[in-house]
Amino acid sequence: MSDAKHLIGLLLGTEEDWPAAFEAIVRRLGPVTDAAGVRHGYDVERVTIEPFDLRARPRHDLVIDRLAYWYYHPREWLKKIALMDDVYLLNSPFTFQSMEKHAAYCAMIRLGLKVPETVLVPYKNPPDSTRYAYTASRYNRQFDLDAVAERIGYPLFMKPYDGGAWRGVSQIRDRDELHAAYDASGEMLMHLQQAIDGYDVFARSLSIGAETMVMKFRPSEPMHARYEVSHDFLTPEAGDEVVTIGRLVNAFFRWEFNSCETLVKGAGVHPIDYANACPDVALTSLHYYFPWAMKALVKWSVFAVTTGRRPRIDLDTRRYFEIADRDDLPYAEKLAAYRRLADDYFDVERYHDFCDSRLPRLDEVVLEWVAGPDFDRLLVETVAATYPAHEHEQFREHFRGLIGMWVADESARLAR
Repeated sequence: MSDAKHLIGLLLGTEEDWPAAFEAIVRRLGPVTDAAGVRHGYDVERVTIEPFDLRARPRHDLVIDRLAYWYYHPREWLKKIALMDDVYLLNSPFTFQSMEKHAAYCAMIRLGLKVPETVLVPYKNPPDSTRYAYTASRYNRQFDLDAVAERIGYPLFMKPYDGGAWRGVSQIRDRDELHAAYDASGEMLMHLQQAIDGYDVFARSLSIGAETMVMKFRPSEPMHARYEVSHDFLTPEAGDEVVTIGRLVNAFFRWEFNSCETLVKGAGVHPIDYANACPDVALTSLHYYFPWAMKALVKWSVFAVTTGRRPRIDLDTRRYFEIADRDDLPYAEKLAAYRRLADDYFDVERYHDFCDSRLPRLDEVVLEWVAGPDFDRLLVETVAATYPAHEHEQFREHFRGLIGMWVADESARLAR
């Protein structure tokens, strides 16, 4: 019997693959004994949506949220359990507005990151509101779209300020494409953003708590092939900067489960998207990297509830801006200072010590599960739910090959 029991809630939309994997690993893990000798047990529950009393005490110690960025009822429940009950959340429901990209761009520009030139332009077609029409007729100022684009410089991208999953993103190479994309934007509010033409590497980093996996990303490929299995594709300096940027963004906004896209050109690391309320963790896209993501999610969740980590709702932005506003600090020193603040927020040293001392068998647990029949059954079910029947065999073998690579690499790592 465990001395302390912890319930982890999953607030989900349509996903089935990673929740099933997370549940299986947590239940295989068993109790964990902390430094005081207390044995902690863990279980997982999928959260249902129903009326809630504002004074009711929740049963959950931690909730992984994949839904509330668009579903307002559970968002308000998350706010309540964070404010009133100290339930730990992945991610903060108080900064979802910043996950609409625009505030995140503004904050990172203020911090001095190499965000490409970005301009927010008014709606092409105003929202259907009588109040808006009246205000627009009196106060909306006419502007020259061509002049804005020419100041940024071609090529550029037009993308929704609240976009996700590449919705509404257009590459713009000339005036005709500019106007065609703007006309098609309708009631979407759009950014125009300078393209980093001729970049060397597109990196997408997935951050879960105190860990980050930087992956080589190929956006023009179909989803099952976008993450290339490639190691050491960045220089150590660029790789460290990519990790620092992701951790900085997450600590700044109190996000713990997020992905960041960066373009690396020469020695420059340019973040172009780093606000994802529902980062991609699908088995059929992450494939080789899927076991790492599940293990990191379990480790961070167990660490947070076992050590009694509490939500920090206040953003404490002034500490970051005091670094940003120092004219005597070069860029590299500012990044180093931001990294110290971010590492402190995520309690990185304590986290790694906890994983080494309290979760030494988790690697073996995950390896055994991924190499076994239960994971293969999950893979078969996921492929069947994702692809048409005539492609099932092709994709089963495709993903089995990639997962087999991970099993071989992980087995070799643990044998060293």
